Amino acid sequence: MMNYQNIAVIGGGSWATAIVKMLSENRPQVLWWMRNEQSIAHIKKYGHNPNYISAAELDPDKLFISNNLNAIVRQADCIVLAVPSAFLRSVLKEIDQSIKGKFVISAIKGIIPEKNRIIGEYLHNSYNIPYPSIGVLTGPCHAEEVALERLSYLTIACQNIENAQWFAEQIACRYIKTNISEDIFGTEIAAVLKNVIAIASGICHSLGYGDNFQSVLASNAIREIKRFVDAVHPIDRDIKESAYLGDLLVTMYSQFSRNRTFGNMIGKGYSVKSAQLEMNMIAEGFYAVKCIKEINDHHQVNMPITLAVYRVLYEKMSPPIEMKLLSDQLN
Repeated sequence: MMNYQNIAVIGGGSWATAIVKMLSENRPQVLWWMRNEQSIAHIKKYGHNPNYISAAELDPDKLFISNNLNAIVRQADCIVLAVPSAFLRSVLKEIDQSIKGKFVISAIKGIIPEKNRIIGEYLHNSYNIPYPSIGVLTGPCHAEEVALERLSYLTIACQNIENAQWFAEQIACRYIKTNISEDIFGTEIAAVLKNVIAIASGICHSLGYGDNFQSVLASNAIREIKRFVDAVHPIDRDIKESAYLGDLLVTMYSQFSRNRTFGNMIGKGYSVKSAQLEMNMIAEGFYAVKCIKEINDHHQVNMPITLAVYRVLYEKMSPPIEMKLLSDQLN
């Protein structure tokens, strides 16, 4: 069994805060980088993040928080990346040391926009990190329910199953149950696509489509995800497992889903920019759908839901018209 001594979480948002909370249940100390000095001071004094899931109770005595990224990375054997995918490249460029020898876990659920690569693939190609030293942390799980300590399930994927098992033990606690997997590509791609599907779900909800339609959308969505992951990385996987189907369902249906919320606002007539400003959070599906569409230009997988979302967000198609055209294709 692996035994990494120090774990660092990179990011200051909702999911980073939830991961820190989970790790603090088991670890004597958690290293935590965030950029905002005022947030750091607030957490040290009051034990909660003032900007994201403030209901999450944190133990300041167990946290070493700093806005000095290199100081945090230098001490860490295991790094959990929890920053929006659109900003990951700029954050990693600030690191002045090699991270090749560390266990690096993506908790991002996004794609590097400029590269059209999932996070694991980007880390391998750009930083020479071996795939057995790359992990993926995926749901079904929302940060808000972690803050409330509601029972949640997480999957840790890594080609080195001992690494996956080790990290699973670091976050498992009274309210967190864990599964492990070797499918780093499929779990990460599915986590990206479920955000795109959730935008479609939110658009449809705002347009008055009911639960009956949403169930058909979900049924078609999991088949769309399977077609795409099988085309991009064909291995034997059970798409009904919670890392795939469960994560899709919670992101489509939950009140905490930022991608569903984003889609709901788009369906009501908000522009992309105004929706992003009002949410004050990143909806990963907005960036992901463009990347997935461009990747699929090569694979030519049948992806009507993804294409509908792309047309609404990037080609300015009318949401009512596009969702009506989509509904005619579903079965």
